[in-house]
Amino acid sequence: MPDTLATPVSHSLEIKHSRFIAHAAPIQNAAAALEFLQQVAVADATHNCWAYRYGNDYRSSDDGEPSGTAGRPILAAIDGQGFDRVMVVVTRWYGGIKLGAGGLVRAYGGTAAECLRVAPRVPLIAMAELDVQAGFEDLGPLHAALGAHLAEKVDEAFTADGVNLHLRLPADQVEPLKNRLRDATRDRVRIESRIEPGPSND
Repeated sequence: MPDTLATPVSHSLEIKHSRFIAHAAPIQNAAAALEFLQQVAVADATHNCWAYRYGNDYRSSDDGEPSGTAGRPILAAIDGQGFDRVMVVVTRWYGGIKLGAGGLVRAYGGTAAECLRVAPRVPLIAMAELDVQAGFEDLGPLHAALGAHLAEKVDEAFTADGVNLHLRLPADQVEPLKNRLRDATRDRVRIESRIEPGPSND
């Protein structure tokens, strides 16, 4: 599994009088990536180039630099450092010396990669969702099992017969939780799995 960032980070470099600052942050969705761009983009800078990866969803922008010289190298830095659910914005102030296409690729990719290389990271965990139906007589064992298997209640609805729970938990805890609930309730609970696509860092 890839990692995501533990906290937002930044890193600056000066290359041939041009100043580059990379800002990177963990994101929960694509919309959050663009919100981060709005927060850190500098209006009077020469360029605010960026890229994000969120599972199989990714985008990048050269923001006026020659095509392929900024956004894609930033995305390559995210992938090369083993990150997911991350947005990186590299802001450039032009210093009067042209870097050329190769120089731009190295500058944008290198600033992003160095920013991520020194950043604190946390592992992403594959998550799963379960729907559980249990009678009132099984609520005690049910709630005891949830804490033991790191399951959080997303939704809870009481019915005439008991409770319907929508749970979220690490994917590797699904089978142990199911087995524990079956044993504890003599197989009275009904459980349906809903595996989430992609990892989560919640």
